[in-house]
Amino acid sequence: MEALVHMKCIACRADAPPATDSDLAEWLPQLPGWKIVERDGARNLERAFKWKNFAQALAFTDRVGEMAEDEGHHPDMLTQWGKVTVWWSTHKIKNLHRNDFIMAAKTDQLYALLAQ
Repeated sequence: MEALVHMKCIACRADAPPATDSDLAEWLPQLPGWKIVERDGARNLERAFKWKNFAQALAFTDRVGEMAEDEGHHPDMLTQWGKVTVWWSTHKIKNLHRNDFIMAAKTDQLYALLAQ
């Protein structure tokens, strides 16, 4: 099994199949700290990342945004003093897709790099 962090997102159409229960059972354990939540009628992956101050939180938000642009897959984010909450979901299908798990893994990798 290839690690999610090494995968690339694929263009997703409105008729793309959502992640199955089997997919969730395989992918979610690779993402400690992430949970599946319902937001605006769609399943999302959610995780809050802690920072020492607003400047670090904002820098992380910017880097996640750059990564999202590079991959062509974009999250919802809330930046607060010392905290950034990230939600990954595939808006076209209003559900979770493999891309969301890939991007969550890449977000974790970025956090590990910046939080040192």
